[in-house]
Amino acid sequence: MITTLADALTKQGYTDLTPVQEAVTDEALVGQDLLVSAQTGSGKTVGFGLAIGPTILSEDGQFGPAGAPLALIIAPTRELALQVKRELQWLYAGAGATLASCVGGMDFRDERRSLERGAHIVVATPGRLRDHIMRNTIDLSEIKAVVLDEADEMLDLGFREDLEFILGEAPETRRTLMFSATVPPMIAKLAKSYQRDAVRIATATKEKQHSDIEYRALSVANHDVDAAIINVLRYYDAPNAIVFANTRAMVTRLTTRLSNRGFAVVALSGELSQAERSNALQAMRDGRAKVCVATDVAARGIDLPNLELVIHAELPTNAETLLHRSGRTGRAGRKGISAMIVPAKMKRRGENLLKWGKLTAEWSVPPTADEVTAKDEERLLTDAVWSEDFTEDEQAFAARLLAQHTPEKIAAAYLRLYAGKQSAPEFISEYKDGPAAKERKPREAKSFGPSKWFSVDVGREGKAEARWLLPMICKAGDITKNEIGAIRIQPNETFVEISEPAVAGFLRAVGSDMRLENQATLTALDGAPQLGERGPRKTKRDYDNRPKRDHGSKSQRDSKPKRHAPRDQSPPPPSQQDDIAAIQPIPGAADDHKARKPRHKPERRDHGEALTEKRKKPPYKGKPGGKKPPHKGKSGFSSDTKPRKPGAGKPGGKPAGRATDTSKRFTPPGGKSKPRKGLGKGGNATPRRGKS
Repeated sequence: MITTLADALTKQGYTDLTPVQEAVTDEALVGQDLLVSAQTGSGKTVGFGLAIGPTILSEDGQFGPAGAPLALIIAPTRELALQVKRELQWLYAGAGATLASCVGGMDFRDERRSLERGAHIVVATPGRLRDHIMRNTIDLSEIKAVVLDEADEMLDLGFREDLEFILGEAPETRRTLMFSATVPPMIAKLAKSYQRDAVRIATATKEKQHSDIEYRALSVANHDVDAAIINVLRYYDAPNAIVFANTRAMVTRLTTRLSNRGFAVVALSGELSQAERSNALQAMRDGRAKVCVATDVAARGIDLPNLELVIHAELPTNAETLLHRSGRTGRAGRKGISAMIVPAKMKRRGENLLKWGKLTAEWSVPPTADEVTAKDEERLLTDAVWSEDFTEDEQAFAARLLAQHTPEKIAAAYLRLYAGKQSAPEFISEYKDGPAAKERKPREAKSFGPSKWFSVDVGREGKAEARWLLPMICKAGDITKNEIGAIRIQPNETFVEISEPAVAGFLRAVGSDMRLENQATLTALDGAPQLGERGPRKTKRDYDNRPKRDHGSKSQRDSKPKRHAPRDQSPPPPSQQDDIAAIQPIPGAADDHKARKPRHKPERRDHGEALTEKRKKPPYKGKPGGKKPPHKGKSGFSSDTKPRKPGAGKPGGKPAGRATDTSKRFTPPGGKSKPRKGLGKGGNATPRRGKS
């Protein structure tokens, strides 16, 4: 290992390397493209920082003057990119590295100026880096190594085109290292296109994944989700905790609720600006905030050193998201707890998430208020303050307190002050897991009690329906629907069951005529009606499944007598026999026609020369010369287009128009023709073009 990097690890407190760090720093892999899959929290950032060291550093382990960048680190989110930059700063501090970031949400001009001053390593997000490349504000000609961190997440977020563009602009002689939690087919395809003989390194095993994380599934009633979150935060009292929600609205609601209960809380979601998100994470790191309510935007890459608790306020959509959420704790050998709040309506989904993720969780209920109080007392008794030495001023003030108050009173006051600094625990109702759906017994029908039956003279054929019969009976008999039992609609009548205590009042209200709003007649029955088993109504499928009728074979159908036989079977008169013989088909011709159908139409029969011979029309007998005058159309004008002399048209000496003149139309007897729209004045005006 390079000396400057080894010294940085020692200074940071590293004694041993993680499996992924040992794998990528193998001397046999120097200069090779790598495709690495490792679980979250396994130290991938330091791993690829060590892997690219021999490629970008000189032999003495130092950088030269800063100019065009030598290494390019691409991360999917802003938070992860800035976190990678912080990790690489201490790792390459001894080598004199200058780092720059190109992250969306930051000032583009500041990033451009830092790139102009020169940088050895650039950490960027795909979208902002593509903007710099297209605006020629970054020089990629000296790039020796490109690292894609969380490559699968970048593809899930839709950065495939940006990554292909960036890799296409980088020099072909570069090293390309891809780090991902999983290697789906899209990652393999991208690696095959932009890597050269990449070495596959897999250190993630699903069976041993998140071995430092304790999973707990807490079953709660549907209305106790917020109370369960508060009690879990109070019970574990972690230095840093993340509460994950699925939507921004849920993040806002939980942040407000926890803030009102006295928690030091910050929010982290996509609707916040980059400055607000950076301030929120910094508040978690320096201790100003202990709880972060976040969406899945914070599920990847966020590394908080004291994060010991992850709460899933809303269950994620898939097992992969559950793993990445939980991976924010239990990092680099530290222990952590991942608590799933599982409402009663989401229990099946919680079980499936654990099964799909191959995780084992302890199912229990959230801590109660008494358990939270007992935990507070335990922490107070085991606090390290009891073993510390006190100053003279503190001991002097303690003596003054003892002089004024009894020790019991001082201890009780201290307990009240201690409890006032924290939120009071919430009361959680007892959770009872109901029987499974298969074990539930069917509901028993309650007996209506003694009753009397009546008949209404309208049934199904009269469009009788319970939805209008019920209010009509209640209104006419001055009763409610509670006094009416069964309503049985038959084809021509309807039977109604009425409670026996209400029968007397019902009959008084109906009257002696037993009429229901002058629409139906009511009749009292001596006993229960005899109802037949009608069964369910037939549907379209019932008619589709009818058995098909057997029409028999073709020979059997032909042997049956014809339905419409001719009445008169006597032979035709001799005068018609010749005509019938002429049109009857030749024996055997029908069989031949069925055997082979002709491709062309059959030839017409010869009907003699009288029909086929062209008739010669006699010459026109008119004026001398036999010349036929021009044909006149419906309008009465000649088809001759030559102009005629005045008076050569109709009798009366009126001039005849041209055949193309359509302004004149037929004039009905006793009326005048209406001029067409769009025509000019005068009967001989030329029609206009276009729409008339």
